[in-house]
Amino acid sequence: MTPTTHVRRKAVVTGAARGIGAAVARRLAGDGLAVGVIDLDEADCAETVEAITSAGGAAPAVAADVAADVADEVAVAAAVARIAAAFGPPTVLVNNAGVGPRADLVDMTTRQWDTVLGINLNGPFFAARAVCPHMVTAGWGRIVNMSSISAVGDAGRVDHAGAKAGLIGFTKSLALQLGPQGVTANAIAPGFVVSDMTGASARRLGLSFEEFRHRAEQSIPVGRVGLPDDVAHTASFLVSPGAGFVSGRVVHVAGGPVD
Repeated sequence: MTPTTHVRRKAVVTGAARGIGAAVARRLAGDGLAVGVIDLDEADCAETVEAITSAGGAAPAVAADVAADVADEVAVAAAVARIAAAFGPPTVLVNNAGVGPRADLVDMTTRQWDTVLGINLNGPFFAARAVCPHMVTAGWGRIVNMSSISAVGDAGRVDHAGAKAGLIGFTKSLALQLGPQGVTANAIAPGFVVSDMTGASARRLGLSFEEFRHRAEQSIPVGRVGLPDDVAHTASFLVSPGAGFVSGRVVHVAGGPVD
């Protein structure tokens, strides 16, 4: 089953106040979807919504901002319900919210571990659980979970790597479970993408962002680092009606192969 052309699809994008999430939200709105923007700070969410609604275009852009901690299952359920009330049932979900602080294993606190897994792994579970009934009822849906190349191993972030690897298993399991209901589930695994997270990594290493970026470019086959729009283009395809035969896959947006 595919959505009828005259019905505007509704999407939920978490962590959409800035960076990759904001780029995805803007791209989906440009594709004609109504977009529910979820992040911690409502004022930051409102900036993304303003960017969407002021962009113009042939079809009026529709977006709403909702403040919610994705690690809080009650808050996530309430945010999805609010978006559904504003637009109608969402059938597209992009789980983008994530954090990735660095710490050696022996220095990592239980609180940091729980925080990273709570946002990076529990959050997608809470959001998918809240949105999936709408997809199943519609007989159509798209889920995109934002993993990372860290999923193959990251010496400085065992918590982040563990969560992102777990997210891949979660994605593949959703694809198996929900495929018969017309719902696909895929993961995007970005490499070095210009963002607050990569900026923080540069500061931890005592480097300017320009130097950090230059070093990264030397190891990337295409000779440049990624931009949020690179990830947004991929998300746009995966949530499109035409991507219905792609499910349970991990797409590396990293400028080259990832082992």
